[in-house]
Order: sequence, then C-alpha cells, then structure tokens
Amino acid sequence: MNSATLYERKSQDKRRLIASGAMFAACYLMVIVIVFLMLVINDPAGWKTYIVQHYSEVLSMIVSIFFLFGIGFFYFYFEDRQFLYRSANVALYFSIVLLSAVVCYVFGRFVSIYARPYAMFAILCMFLLNRRQALFLNFIFVFLMFSIDLFGNGFSGGVDLEVYSTLLLGFVSGTFAVFLSNRVRTRAELLLVGIILSVPTVLIIFFFQIPNARYDWIDYVSSAGFQILGCVVSSILALSLMPVFEVLFNRLTSFRLRELTSTGAPILKRLQSEAPGTFNHSLIVAQLAESCAVAIGENAELARAAAYYHDVGKLKQPDCFTENQTGYNLHDEITPELSADIIRSHTRDGYDLLIQNHMPKVIADVALQHHGTQPIKYFYDKAMRFSGDADIKDFSYLGPIPQTKIAAIIMVSDAAEAATRASSDRSPAHVEEVCRSIIEERMDLGQFDECDITMRELTTIKQTLVEALSGIHHHRVEYPSIRFNRDRQAVSEDEHE
Repeated sequence: MNSATLYERKSQDKRRLIASGAMFAACYLMVIVIVFLMLVINDPAGWKTYIVQHYSEVLSMIVSIFFLFGIGFFYFYFEDRQFLYRSANVALYFSIVLLSAVVCYVFGRFVSIYARPYAMFAILCMFLLNRRQALFLNFIFVFLMFSIDLFGNGFSGGVDLEVYSTLLLGFVSGTFAVFLSNRVRTRAELLLVGIILSVPTVLIIFFFQIPNARYDWIDYVSSAGFQILGCVVSSILALSLMPVFEVLFNRLTSFRLRELTSTGAPILKRLQSEAPGTFNHSLIVAQLAESCAVAIGENAELARAAAYYHDVGKLKQPDCFTENQTGYNLHDEITPELSADIIRSHTRDGYDLLIQNHMPKVIADVALQHHGTQPIKYFYDKAMRFSGDADIKDFSYLGPIPQTKIAAIIMVSDAAEAATRASSDRSPAHVEEVCRSIIEERMDLGQFDECDITMRELTTIKQTLVEALSGIHHHRVEYPSIRFNRDRQAVSEDEHE
C-alpha cells in the first residue's frame, strides 16, 4: 500500500470516527429528550415544579448519562475501532439502547419495576453484535436505567430499595442471558433462556427482601412473579424484534443464517434449478468450509452460508461453466479473451445479485473475493497456444483478494474441491499434494496478505481438507455383476438379459 493510499485511508477513518462521535452526541440528546418525556408522563401536572425544586438531581442525571455515553464511545475506540468506522453499527447500537430504555420504563412504570425486561437488551446485543460487546454494553445500559431511577424521583414507580435491587437484577439477568444465549441455535431454546433466567433473579429478590421487615410473603411472591414475567418477556421481545433489526441493519444472526442456508431460500432454489452442477459443487464446498472454520475457530455457520452463495454469479450464464454443461461448450467457439472475461465476471455478478436481493454484505463480499486476483490458467494457456502472446492481467480475476479468514477458507476449499473432482487420482496422498499446491500458489501470489490468516491456520485448513476430501472421494469395492429375480435367486447378467 503506497503512502498516498495510506493517507487517504487514515483520512477516511478519521472522518468516520467524527461521524460516529456525532451519532453518539445525537443519541445522547435523544435519551435526554426521552427522560424528559418520562418526567412529564410521570407527573403531568407537577413536572415543572419538580425540575425547579430538584434541579441538582436532574443535573446529576444528565451528567451521569453523558459519562456513560462517553465510556461507551471510548470502549469502542480503544477495543474495537472498526465498529465505529461503520455508521450502521453505531445506529444499530443506539436503536437497541433507545428501544430497550423505553420498554423498560413502560414496564417499570405501568406494570412493576420487577417486570422490566432487562435481559432483552443483552440478548439483542449478543445476537446482533457479539458476546464481548454484549457483556460490556449491558453494564452501560443497566447503569443508564439506574441513573434515571436514582435521580428521577421514582420514574419507575419504585422505592429506593427496589431501585438498588433492580440494579443488581439488571447485571445478573443480562450477564446470564449473554452466556446462556451463546449456544442457542433455535428460537425455542431462546424462550427457554428466559425461563432459566428467572431462577437467579428470583433468589436475588428473596435475599433483598428478607432483611426488610416491611415485606411479607405476599409481597415476595408478587415481586417474584413479576420478575419471572420480565425474564420471559425479555426472550419474547428479543425474538420478535430480532428479525426487524436483521432486515433494517442487514445483520447476521444464527437464526438468519439457518434461513439463508435452507434449500427453500429463493436464490438457492434458482441455483438448484438453473445451475444444478454449481449447486452440487457449492454443497460440497460448504461442507469443506464448515469443517475448516471449526478447525481454526471461525464462525462455522457463516462459512457454510458463504459457501452456499459464493458462486451464485454463475446464474447469469450457467451454461458457460463446465459443471453445468451437458455436451455443448460455448468456449469452443469464442476467443480465450472473451471466455476469460465471462468466467471472471461471475464474482462481480454474484456480488451484485446478492446485494440486489438484500443479502448480508459479508456473504456478498465472499462471492466477490473468493478468487482474489488469481489467473485463469486454462484460457491463458489457450491464448498462448493460439497467439504466443497474452497479457496475464487480461486473464486474471479482478479481486479484491480475501479480506477475512472466511473468504480465504472459501477460496482454498473451492479450488481444492474442483481440483480433486477433476483428478482421476483421489488417493489421500494425491489430495494432500493438491491442497498443499493450492495453498502455496495462493501464498506466492499474495492472496492471503489482507485477511490476517496465519501459517498455522493454513496448515490446519490443509489437513482438514485432506481428511474431508478423502472421505468424500473414498474408495469403494467393485460390486459383483449379479442380479436377483423375484424369488431372490441369483442370476448372471447374461441370463437376466
């Protein structure tokens, strides 16, 4: 990367950070407006008097919220700056914050302070962001609600003891929700998380209320019941709102990945009917990519989904690709230059098709990057034999090279599957030689320079591919030429005829 390009990238990153900072400030103002509306709703007749008489508490609340937003910004700045470079990420985070704050206020004010669905925020962050961010942001959100309760003269409808108990309840329910949701794979399991969350939170209510003589068992049962309701409602609301956030912000969750990899997905149905050879190839690549992702600790579900869609650009001209041909080959009648242009265009066509169908950009990026800037050797060799002079740039994919480990996995898995399928020797030793050659060639051409993949991980990917491809193309014994008649008596093939 030259100095001019590096300077431009730094300038662009600086502009993005400034834009993200502006969004933080705008959201802070929106929270203050929402808190003001809470005050008006809480006491329509006396809110002005409250502000005048308790201006110090109101000012403390405004300052507390400001510092919480500042902590959130600096957390991302120092721990995950790439998050701030995309305004959609910041908009998603604040949408979850604002919506969760309103929902918690409504339940706390009009139902019970113990009915607040605190865990909803943590669950949404867990699936729409990631686990580490969800854990930290849950603390920020809980302190945000605590500041509103503490300095807002009972916005929640609770007393001091209840306000402090809900602070702990928010921490516990959110933290447990993040860890319990980490292995959730179905919507039913997420509902179960809400039920499990009620166990530790009900115990917290019990230990908070026992020392206080004014509570009796009826109060405890009532509070515990509302807390169970809040935990279950957290899961229900998270399930209901997640598809909305997925669509609005084009986010990937484990639920959406399963929907995208269903054979009933529209683009996959097209691929199966219009390009069956490519579809079957993609299924095998998906199996290989998933195994490789598991082996190096990457997102296996994302790898499988990206592999399913990596070649959808071939839908534009499916008959121009060998796996979909049934005898007639268009490339026998056109120039090698035109053939190479058709072949390499499928990466850009796939990217455009996926973006037009509102598919996640991370999957579209893999479709664009999975060949990098590799040369198309077959047509380059054909051109050299025809004319003796050909520019390798005219016979290379246009890139970019893989930007993520998932894209690198798809690149290697795609090439390894195609090479072993074309080879008559599918012994483990030959498969190992093919996979090693593929990886070494791409390393020599700098195809992995921008995806932060290590030599150790590439070695693991190679070993995984060898084991998987050896299993797919395993040796079978030759079946004897014996036929059985209706009476289950063996007859030779000649007798059968």
